[in-house]
Amino acid sequence: MGTVRVLVIDLECSDFRLWRPDPHQRSLNTVGRDPVCGPTRIGTVHEDESFSRHTSSRRIPVGCTDRCRRPRRCTYYRWQSRQPRRVDSVEVPGSAAAFVINTAGYLDAMDASGLRETLKRGPLPRADSTEDAVCSAVVPDAMRAEIIDAYRELGPSTTRVAVRSSAPAEDAADTSYAGIHESFTNVSGDGNLIDAVRRCWASLWSDRALTYRSLQGVQEEPSLAVVVQRMVDADQSGVVFTADPRTGARDRIVIEAATGLGEVVVGGEVEPDTYVVSKPDFSVLDVHIGSQSFAITLSAGTEQSSEIPLLQREKQILTEDQIHRLAVLAAAMEEHYQRPQDLEFAYSGEQLWLVQTRPITTLGQHAETKLPETQSGGSSAQILAQGLGAGPGTATGRVRVLRSVADGRNLLEGEILVAPMTRPDWLPVLRRAAAIVTDGGGITCHAAIVGRELGRPVIVGTRTATTDLVDGMLITVDGTAGTVREADAATAVTTSAPTTPTPPSAASTRGPTTATFVYVNLATPEAAERVAATDVDGVGLLRAEFLIMDALEGLHPRTMISRGLHEKYVTEMSSALSRIAAAFGTRPVIYRAIDLRTNEFAHLEGGEVEPHEDNPMIGYRGCFRYIREPELFALDLDVIAETRKRHPNVHLMIPFVRTGWELSQCLAQLDAHPLGSDHRMLRWVMAEIPSVAYWIPRYAAMGIDGVSIGTNDLTQLVLGVDRDSEICKELFDTMDPAVLDAIDTIIERATAAGMTTSLCGQAVSTDPALAEHLVRQGITSVSVTPDAADTTRRAIAVAERRILLGQARAG
Repeated sequence: MGTVRVLVIDLECSDFRLWRPDPHQRSLNTVGRDPVCGPTRIGTVHEDESFSRHTSSRRIPVGCTDRCRRPRRCTYYRWQSRQPRRVDSVEVPGSAAAFVINTAGYLDAMDASGLRETLKRGPLPRADSTEDAVCSAVVPDAMRAEIIDAYRELGPSTTRVAVRSSAPAEDAADTSYAGIHESFTNVSGDGNLIDAVRRCWASLWSDRALTYRSLQGVQEEPSLAVVVQRMVDADQSGVVFTADPRTGARDRIVIEAATGLGEVVVGGEVEPDTYVVSKPDFSVLDVHIGSQSFAITLSAGTEQSSEIPLLQREKQILTEDQIHRLAVLAAAMEEHYQRPQDLEFAYSGEQLWLVQTRPITTLGQHAETKLPETQSGGSSAQILAQGLGAGPGTATGRVRVLRSVADGRNLLEGEILVAPMTRPDWLPVLRRAAAIVTDGGGITCHAAIVGRELGRPVIVGTRTATTDLVDGMLITVDGTAGTVREADAATAVTTSAPTTPTPPSAASTRGPTTATFVYVNLATPEAAERVAATDVDGVGLLRAEFLIMDALEGLHPRTMISRGLHEKYVTEMSSALSRIAAAFGTRPVIYRAIDLRTNEFAHLEGGEVEPHEDNPMIGYRGCFRYIREPELFALDLDVIAETRKRHPNVHLMIPFVRTGWELSQCLAQLDAHPLGSDHRMLRWVMAEIPSVAYWIPRYAAMGIDGVSIGTNDLTQLVLGVDRDSEICKELFDTMDPAVLDAIDTIIERATAAGMTTSLCGQAVSTDPALAEHLVRQGITSVSVTPDAADTTRRAIAVAERRILLGQARAG
């Protein structure tokens, strides 16, 4: 067994002891409690049977908090031993493994820069950049010298370190600031280290940090410590949970591991190996080999991405010995803190490094439970398929594998639908499914969107579910964890049903009032009454392509018209649309006209007339198709005209508008239709193509009332990445500066032209920083999935209050 090195994780220090939690265990726990500063998460563990319970080592601190006898602001550690022979066997490279610049150091630097009193009142006026000011803060000479001295304790001036932020309220039992503040890796050199420290301090004042503190109700003066750790050249790394985060079970340890640096695991860039270990005896209950196509490694101090050979991808990443050592150490950490822990680890050769630990903050979301007996051990616990959890909840049922929508009649009510992928024409089939599992797709694919709206558990991107699962197999689908497990009749009785939406009576409580409207995205009339009873301002995006599948009854529009079914279609469509419009009363319902792509139309009966396209995503669709096939656009106009006779809250949105000339021709068709004389109907266009920013003044002159920014299409077209690509999914980032710049330009120009502006997409509901950014830019509304409406409204309310407060202070 090798040495286990535990790096500095958090703040303060003093006297520590090595002790064995259990004389029969092979691991030692060194994390101690300082009598002045409280709990500390720092230490070194050594596996050696010759250590006794009372063998001790003393860590000599240089500085601690301002409450300690030596109030220096940079804390680092040397080791000396009361029993040198024992400590000689504890391998610590150099004189120390890490050091901390504590919160008092940050406050001293702000005092020296004349910023502290100003920052107590909040961020600087918008004309000044708070982050820039803190980045330029004065680091007193004495403090700079302490930091450099501590850095020298780690090794020569070229030693590579990780410079990590650590806030006082961070990773408490009920909150986690993970990712809110900045951290930097592979920093070397005195000047670069000082610069990285100041950049960590500055991240305390980023938009996302301000928003998070506001949402969490943090009132105390903001401060930040900075942990500087020696870089570990990881061969394998990942995370460990000392309780199952999916079920809350405390008798299990869950390990996720990947090759190379662990950022690919915590960032969700790969599917890691997953090992489930029994906590009582550390036996391995379940092993799931993941899929890692690339690894991030260090070469000459530089991070680089390298492809993993196909044969190597199928190999288990951690050995049984590595799993055992890691599980034993994790259990010891939990025993010390007396609560379940979320740890990050790295193996470098035979050395095991623990680089971070924090309380698991999500266990309170569900009761502590154990998996059903059929999943607690043996072959029945095996994960049969695994992918991306895209619709929360669990469901148990029989498998029905469908290769095409034409086989949909074979799916019985309550069965689990397993398919390569679903398209809008699968909607009638999806309604009957108890859960949905697909080989491909991401969280924005049709199966995910519709499944969430219908309240079905959904797993996408499994790659091989259609071959791994067979008809009739009884399975349990966990749409939260993204796992499919074998079940039996007993499990079918005890397993929870698919997640169901909140009933209106429980969801009708109003949240804070906001000037920015919060709309919802809808696709089916079944959800209308429930969603309308919640605190939303209307429907910002009603997708026609999902509605039309019922009305078309599997027919291509041309086939439907040729068979004389036009009136029947309009009647059925207007009936479905009226149900939605009636539920929302006077609140607007923005109906986005048909935007099916050629490959989606081709699967309908009569779809052989569709042209073949290598890339339908950017092909014959939307506005351009309307001017080439006016009869298609006329279908939507007829439906809206019929619906508006009773429900004038329905308005039209034209999708995928590329140029001014095509929109001009499309609007000419609208003006020639009876609906064109209805001047109370608002005319919107989707802003999902970068060219829309150029054309906005022209669109306004044509009579367009509003633009709705579609973040999914806009992101893929700005960055040149297919949003449905599994290979390139790490490139798809709505928060990329180029995408944000495009959004800002659209809002700015549309506002100047007198248009209303909206944004639809999941990014605004998952990132409070984006919500605040949009409010500051002056957006009129946002449109999100129904389950995210409440969270989004609260984030917007916080942003609006902060903006008003800032203006009042500046005035």
